[in-house]
Amino acid sequence: MPDAVGAEIGRHDWEAITCGCGRGAGHLVDTLWAAAEGHPAAFRALEGHAFLSGRLHPPAPAVCGVLMAVWSAGPPRLATREALLWTLLSLLGTEDDGSSHEAGLYGQCAAFVRAGLPSLRHAAAAAPGTPTAAYVDGVVELLGLAA
Repeated sequence: MPDAVGAEIGRHDWEAITCGCGRGAGHLVDTLWAAAEGHPAAFRALEGHAFLSGRLHPPAPAVCGVLMAVWSAGPPRLATREALLWTLLSLLGTEDDGSSHEAGLYGQCAAFVRAGLPSLRHAAAAAPGTPTAAYVDGVVELLGLAA
């Protein structure tokens, strides 16, 4: 496990964050480790906890930070990459929570993704016409950065 992923997971007080399911978000740590280890189902398991039905929940920014640390740690295998990108699309495809852009849940998630955008774009450019490229194009479009 790359140190950056462990550091990002350790940076957050998960129990202090109210999860979308109503409990403390500490139970998400195992799911995030599973995602970091490349288990595609772990990404889908974040639904209902970090996001659900077009709305973000309080763990979303921390989850997004971990996902981008996983991405930045190196190119995940195909199934993991597509699950991770699907999750980013799900997070960014939600309604803004109405708070100031940079401070709100959406703004925080978007900031994490923007920081990793060069490596996302590189992955898309290396695999034109693939689901990876389509997911990255969707992420770029949702961020309003499509050229």
